Amino acid sequence: MVPPEGPAEWTFPADPGAVRTARAVVRETLRGWRLDPVSDVTVLLVSELVTNSLRYAAGPIVVRLTRLPGPDGRRPGALRVEVSDPLPDPPCIRAAGPQDEGGRGLQLVAVAARSWGTKPGRAGKTVWFELPLAG
Repeated sequence: MVPPEGPAEWTFPADPGAVRTARAVVRETLRGWRLDPVSDVTVLLVSELVTNSLRYAAGPIVVRLTRLPGPDGRRPGALRVEVSDPLPDPPCIRAAGPQDEGGRGLQLVAVAARSWGTKPGRAGKTVWFELPLAG
């Protein structure tokens, strides 16, 4: 079910199927919020961050979507996406070589998002990014 107004949040087990499920619920929620224009990039970036959490953290992964208000206060101005896991260490952008299979997820987030970062939590850390929403 798509939350009508407030933030949407899901907790996934540290299981490879979590990536597919996260993509599906994020896409469904954005469709319900009528944010289809940012759906593909959001799903791609969520997929990268959930995959990183699966690779490095052993524990549940939380995905949260929040619509941030725009300058007029009535329409959303940005979409904020947070992916949290129990590993306290912040991720690092790696310099992946042309033959490397991985190492480009955070580079992709840094290029595609308006802004992004990490913040410590009570039990781990959160990687977040924001995408602008067209007025």
